[in-house]
Amino acid sequence: MSTPADDAAANPRLWAIVGATGTGKTALSLDLSEALAARGRPAEIVNADAMQLYRGMDIGTAKLPAGERRGIRHHLFDVLDVTDEAAVAWYQDAARTAIREIHGRGADAVLVGGSGLYVSSVLFDFRFPPRDEALRARLEAELEEHGPGALYARLREQDPATAAKVDPRNGRRIVRALEVLELGERTHGATLPDEPVLWHDGTRIVGVAVPRAELVARLDARVETMWRDGLLDEVRGLREHGLERGVTARRAIGYAQALAQLAGEMTEAEAIAETQALTRRYARRQVSWFKRYDELRWVDPATDAAALADSWS
Repeated sequence: MSTPADDAAANPRLWAIVGATGTGKTALSLDLSEALAARGRPAEIVNADAMQLYRGMDIGTAKLPAGERRGIRHHLFDVLDVTDEAAVAWYQDAARTAIREIHGRGADAVLVGGSGLYVSSVLFDFRFPPRDEALRARLEAELEEHGPGALYARLREQDPATAAKVDPRNGRRIVRALEVLELGERTHGATLPDEPVLWHDGTRIVGVAVPRAELVARLDARVETMWRDGLLDEVRGLREHGLERGVTARRAIGYAQALAQLAGEMTEAEAIAETQALTRRYARRQVSWFKRYDELRWVDPATDAAALADSWS
């Protein structure tokens, strides 16, 4: 007679807990991992938050301290220096490798995060176009000199379909799209395939939802708490490790504003207010992204993890 552990080893699952920032994904991931383990299915957690990949970026990313991880193995936290670029193609390979290793140990993998493109790159059959370091460096220099507006206008002229899917303020996404076009690819796409196919058959996708008014209040309060908890001191320390040279890290919401405050370009009140506004906007984009997942089941953050594990066996 087979046991739950035998079933876990033979049919490992990939759980994904997604949703907007501040909705309680981390707590649910811990509860679900414990509930699965209690049912003979050990589980390990894989990070899908782009900024939590960075060492030292803790307060501004609401990273769960190692001492609060309940003894559950966590992967892809603190794996990059702030001077490294967080490339989604690299992340896809790293996350899938971690998941394969977890499954090889007879455990379920729980992917947790709100970075939509990163999550999608793991969950779905998602292939990436080529890269050219020199070309991208040239486009990055243009971005620094002229800002995203000029490059976005070029993208809109060359590939209107992709331009319609890219935030005109997102310089990195615009640069990547132009890089792909200049390398001769027909289009970048910059979004999910029209009919995404799951990478792993045993996938369960859980979306954590909070009413908009409640979420806005949570996010505004969390930003204020980050400043009280020492975000400026964290950023001062990260500057010594090259934060201002980082392509990705220095642009993170909260970190960019803290850098501006330290440089005297913003007051603390202005830095907090801008971080709150950008966080609210980012949360809206996250919800819109995940709403496109046909396989997703929305839950309340207080949902019973044991019932969730049992209902989706």
